[in-house]
Amino acid sequence: MTEHQPSLFSAAELSGCYTVTPKTELEISRSALSAWKQRIFEYQQQVKQQLPMQQGSLFDWSDQLTSNPEPDVTDPDSLDPFGLPQQNTEFWRWKAEDAGVAALYFVIDYEWPILLYVGETVKSNQRWKGEHDCKRYLLNYRQSHYQYQLQSMLGIAFWSQAPVQTRPRQKLESALIHKWRSPFNKENWQFWGTPFIGE
Repeated sequence: MTEHQPSLFSAAELSGCYTVTPKTELEISRSALSAWKQRIFEYQQQVKQQLPMQQGSLFDWSDQLTSNPEPDVTDPDSLDPFGLPQQNTEFWRWKAEDAGVAALYFVIDYEWPILLYVGETVKSNQRWKGEHDCKRYLLNYRQSHYQYQLQSMLGIAFWSQAPVQTRPRQKLESALIHKWRSPFNKENWQFWGTPFIGE
């Protein structure tokens, strides 16, 4: 015979407290997933084609030698996230010698390619340690691809020339989120829906 352990709190006292619910499978079909990615890819390809080209001079070499090839830190049109060096999305698990620098970062599925998320940080080597909603979205995204045996190649790219001051960096982040309509950023959920937000 087992004894029943009495509860310390009544059901009314426990209502509204954090509870763990079992994870349910994402409700997105293979065709819906493919169509979702295709729409984002087509939109972002249009944006990519509108990126300004660097016009060089045919005759004045001194202008070319003194011009700054780095993107303008305040102009979202001068930055191509797909051209930045790619890193593993698990970078935050690696041992870093320092906290990192102020940066913008871009989570990309390089298989298509589509830009999924734009973020900013004051410490690039520490940003994803601990809780971060985008890590959950990526896990769900990766799982849905695995479930349907679809290819994905998730990576992250950092741009370390971002403004050091918080407000200008956040302003640039916001402009890039608006420009690329990155689907994991909350500001763009109205355009793409939220199939990977999950529990």
